Amino acid sequence: MALVTLAEAKAQLDIDTTTHDTELQKYIDALTAPIERYVGPVENRSVSEVIEGRSSTLCLTNVPAVSLTSIVPVLTGGQAINVGDVYLDGTKGIVRKLDGGSFCGGLWTVTYTAGRGSVPETIRLAALILLQHLWRTQYGAARGNVGGGDDFDVTEPIVGWGYAIPNRVLQLLEAYKVPPAVA
Repeated sequence: MALVTLAEAKAQLDIDTTTHDTELQKYIDALTAPIERYVGPVENRSVSEVIEGRSSTLCLTNVPAVSLTSIVPVLTGGQAINVGDVYLDGTKGIVRKLDGGSFCGGLWTVTYTAGRGSVPETIRLAALILLQHLWRTQYGAARGNVGGGDDFDVTEPIVGWGYAIPNRVLQLLEAYKVPPAVA
């Protein structure tokens, strides 16, 4: 599922024909990756990752997380942990045992659902503005002021983003920004 529908995209761009539907769908499909680079998973998806357990917490890398599916040892001889026996802080991606114990014994394969449950309206709006900006690069000034006249005049680019992501999109996403990873 995309962050926005074809109908929402066409409404944002004031398009009332089907002439560009195939091309526009490619733009819609491309919105998720740059948005999620900044805010983490938006749409729910299953994730499985191997995490080393040497303390009282396991730290998931795809946050936010909605729910845990399983925690099983990678090494033979270990015993799976019942997900009912742990607490998930989904916003931070931290898993703790309810009995206060440690995750010892090496590597654990943790399977969980990462995402937000539903797409917040602010993120949806940011995706629509990003779509508008990217669509304007396809057709340029010849289509008038579609996408806003100042998007190409950004004077304060965000390091690592270039000009593909307008500042107004980043400002909308700021409230949902994931914290930097800790090594």
